[in-house]
Amino acid sequence: MSKTAVLTSDGMLKALDALYQKSCEGIQNVSPPIDQFAYDYLSKTLDRKAAAKSMLKTQIAKCTTSGIATGFGGAITLPVTIPANIGSVLYVQMRMIACAAYMGGYDLHSDQVQTFVYACLAGVSVNEVVKKFGIQFGQKVAMAGIKKIPGKALTKINQRIGFRLVTKFGEKGLVNLGKMVPVVGAAINGGLDFAETKIIANRAYKMFLEGDFSDDEKMVKDTVLDAEIKEIKED
Repeated sequence: MSKTAVLTSDGMLKALDALYQKSCEGIQNVSPPIDQFAYDYLSKTLDRKAAAKSMLKTQIAKCTTSGIATGFGGAITLPVTIPANIGSVLYVQMRMIACAAYMGGYDLHSDQVQTFVYACLAGVSVNEVVKKFGIQFGQKVAMAGIKKIPGKALTKINQRIGFRLVTKFGEKGLVNLGKMVPVVGAAINGGLDFAETKIIANRAYKMFLEGDFSDDEKMVKDTVLDAEIKEIKED
């Protein structure tokens, strides 16, 4: 891999789209479709929330094992070049979120739900954007309310998601993939992925099992760049 290779925000979104499709459809001989994945937990209890908690706990542990970087081998192929260890972690995390959404009764084929899964993964708030389109998000948001979010709002949220994920690993919206590998590899073997995946799991449970988006501004805390907020306000 060239050390000058970079990943842009648009490239990150293309990678997320591919990961989302694989998360929902599964990977042959590696992971089952999301409905089967969820059924493994739902079949053990009539309580969806209990099933979701069990699934999330298992995936947190899975995402922090040292073998995840190579566990998927060449099964995860993406439209852009991303190191295998990063792609594997993102796949497990996104699949965990998508499964939580499925367990919560959300339609994974919905563009709105797909964007919410991305937002959960990236830690991006949707409130500020949707309010611009006259939609108020609070606790116990109805499914009908989510379906009313227009395509323009989804596009804006997705732009923030792509930018957020890229800047998470680099500066000025670009990722130097050659320099990422040893850093991320070390994180997978340490406690960083445990902490991050646990935060994502808690966020997924709150969003998709409790239907609570009221505090999702807290997802980004000091990680939302001023440039992102300025861009949305000026748009």
